[in-house]
Amino acid sequence: MVEPLPESTGAYFALCEDKLGLVPNVLRAYAFDIAKLDAFTAMYNDLMLAPSGLSKLEREMIAVAVSSINRCWYCQVAHGAAVRQLSGDPALGEALVMNWRVADLTPKQRTMLDFAEKLTLASARAEEADRQALRDAGFSDRDIWDIAAVTGFYNMTNRIASATGMQPNSDYHGAAR
Repeated sequence: MVEPLPESTGAYFALCEDKLGLVPNVLRAYAFDIAKLDAFTAMYNDLMLAPSGLSKLEREMIAVAVSSINRCWYCQVAHGAAVRQLSGDPALGEALVMNWRVADLTPKQRTMLDFAEKLTLASARAEEADRQALRDAGFSDRDIWDIAAVTGFYNMTNRIASATGMQPNSDYHGAAR
């Protein structure tokens, strides 16, 4: 981690501490290069927090399903905790981590996660019929873009987290249970 942290980074970490009760280890890991940290947080904030036809819970569900497929320890734990918190359902968070297909989901959510799974396992096989299934389930073309963008982001971050041995914050394990 860069020492001392730039003032803006220190303020961002303080905000995380205030809102989350911790600074996520992924942010600490990226803090070796402030430009990379800034790029990562800008993309995360845009995909996960900006206005979207997808709810925050739906975006977290994608993060967990993709991370489960990729067996990313860090993201399964961190985003599994977010699903538990946002849904108020600890079983949903656990099911998504273990096998999203056993989770109690709406047909719309299943269609969304089917598409995220296909993009994760074989993105070149995505075709118009897949996008039409999403439209038929109630997603707009903008929503489909957002599903794809969140899926792609977590495929990237899963690989970085796994490659670097990133460990989840211990607080995530007991969160919202």
